[in-house]
Amino acid sequence: MTTNLIKYIKKSLYLYVFIGFVGLCIASAGSFEDFFKAAKTDDATTIRQLLAKGFDVNTTDPQGEYGLMIALRESSLKAAQALIEAPHADLNVLNSHGESPLMLAALAGHLDLVELLIKKGADVNKTGWTPLHYAASKSQLPILRVLIENHAYIDAESPNGSTPLMMAAMYGNPQTVELLLQEGADPLLKNQQGLTALQFAERASRAEAAALIAKPIRANRPPAQW
Repeated sequence: MTTNLIKYIKKSLYLYVFIGFVGLCIASAGSFEDFFKAAKTDDATTIRQLLAKGFDVNTTDPQGEYGLMIALRESSLKAAQALIEAPHADLNVLNSHGESPLMLAALAGHLDLVELLIKKGADVNKTGWTPLHYAASKSQLPILRVLIENHAYIDAESPNGSTPLMMAAMYGNPQTVELLLQEGADPLLKNQQGLTALQFAERASRAEAAALIAKPIRANRPPAQW
């Protein structure tokens, strides 16, 4: 084999590898764009096809957002389901606000996705604000029940010490307050500002919620000393 022939073969191999590399980069760039577009537009079929070809389900967009977070934000429920069901999906990722996929699903009232996330291993009791806080603030009663059935801590404390009962007292409906009390929520707890759930309800002018919270407090109050 002559020297010139060897050089020709080497150049051909280098060119072949280079063309393959460029093609791979172009394909990867297209897959990247297609993946996040599919998450926004609820295109579960495209998501499953890309994942089957090896696209990383935990890839983030240029803003650092995960596909699952985008799907939940856009109420792309079929896309979200496909992402949750994907092997190796990290279901406990947090967005820039410290919110998990389970928190977003609980807040929006997506019961089926909440159940699926829990089944797949999503953390019910993450540190700080929890899915129970979020469900309580929007009075998502079916989701509250599912979270509690899956051992959500009833008196979970947010970073400022607020509990789900406090969120329900301030933003939720009386049925939410009643459910949390029935499940053992402590109405006497105070957050870092020294506020109780009763004071949350009073500040929000929620008379019915305040009455529900005051009832167990009065029942457990020691008799007056005469």
